[in-house]
Amino acid sequence: MTGRLKMLFGSMLLTAVMPAMAAPSACPALLDHAFPRLQDASPQSLCQYAGKVLLVVNTASYCGYTNQYDGLERLNRKYAARGLVVIGFPSNDFNQEPGENADIADFCRTTYGVQFPMFARSKVSGPQANPFYLKLADLSGERPRWNFHKYLVDRSGSRVSSFSTQVSPESPILVSAIERLLDARP
Repeated sequence: MTGRLKMLFGSMLLTAVMPAMAAPSACPALLDHAFPRLQDASPQSLCQYAGKVLLVVNTASYCGYTNQYDGLERLNRKYAARGLVVIGFPSNDFNQEPGENADIADFCRTTYGVQFPMFARSKVSGPQANPFYLKLADLSGERPRWNFHKYLVDRSGSRVSSFSTQVSPESPILVSAIERLLDARP
């Protein structure tokens, strides 16, 4: 009897572990990257956002559009329960984010109350862009031409729309696109 119980328990354990082992294959290729968090440099996989609608933004602290942080944070709070995640990637590609990661994190938190995920400063434009941004540019057909360029990614990670710097976070065109993706069936 104990042999059968061991076999039954082993089968149950294997059944419970199998879905967890299969989870990495559920990560869309677009999100199959890890980057250090802005505040503490701990590596974070973008796979944790699989199944979410993502608004990915390259940010800068010394830009005329820096006040877009307010709108980005409001969007993140308003739509988080429906599955939107705003993700920030500070970049000095346009010479307006010269600070160290700790300084950028402090600025975002104290000046704008940013709570959405922010990753360590990286390149977002041109051939030296981080691999996530290279894929975003490839899928959308557009690369960031300035700070606060926005990419909207559907839940499957297969469709990417691009919005220029001039499109504010709470503009009707962007909000409408976000709501369409949030309302779409996964």
